[in-house]
Amino acid sequence: MANVAERKDHPLSMRLPEADIAMIDRAASLRGRSRTDFVRDAAVREAENVVMEAMPIRMSAEGFSVFLDALAQPGRPVPEMVDVIRRPAPWETETGGN
Repeated sequence: MANVAERKDHPLSMRLPEADIAMIDRAASLRGRSRTDFVRDAAVREAENVVMEAMPIRMSAEGFSVFLDALAQPGRPVPEMVDVIRRPAPWETETGGN
């Protein structure tokens, strides 16, 4: 008896307004992706975000105490961020960022 491979992909069908399709196609094109790949990646990424937002963060009482102590400390400047903030914006320079 021949082995039948189990299907790994499951179809998903949607009806969308033409304007939505045009926007998706434009974005997919800008990324060099097919519509299917673009929509799948965007949907999975958003699904992961929703699931991560819903997951509780668990830690021990000791870990929570360490976390609260870290939050209570005064902030320290990050040298790389200070450097970025001190740079003039492109529209503030003679070359305009070019």
